[in-house]
Amino acid sequence: MCALQEVTMGMAQPNANLISSDKVEGTDVYDAAGNKIGEIDHLMIDRVSGAVRYAIMTFGGFLGIGEGEHPLPWKAFRYDTNLGGYIADVTEEQLQNAPEFAGEESWSDRDWESRLHRNYGSSPYWEDTATSTMSRDRDV
Repeated sequence: MCALQEVTMGMAQPNANLISSDKVEGTDVYDAAGNKIGEIDHLMIDRVSGAVRYAIMTFGGFLGIGEGEHPLPWKAFRYDTNLGGYIADVTEEQLQNAPEFAGEESWSDRDWESRLHRNYGSSPYWEDTATSTMSRDRDV
């Protein structure tokens, strides 16, 4: 069967560098030592560029952080094929000192987002020309 037939029949194989968002949701997250610290609940995607900006994690009471949703900049994660999950390049102190997430209204507060990025030592995506103009397939 040719590639075109596979695509038209809905059987195309995904590119090895791409992953569907439903496969990221629920993926375990580990600290730098390889200890599971939580999982990705969902992603926040920029409407205009299509770039992933944040992963919303659930910790379930990890490190004294109450169960709930905790956004981390997407740049703080890297995928580890051996673990089959993401490693979050963040410290316990950063997680505990992160600005409080107030749900959907947090996304309309640029000051809150700036504090979040400062806490994790990452430049805000709107100031990073490399990622703000990056194509969608490189950012997920």
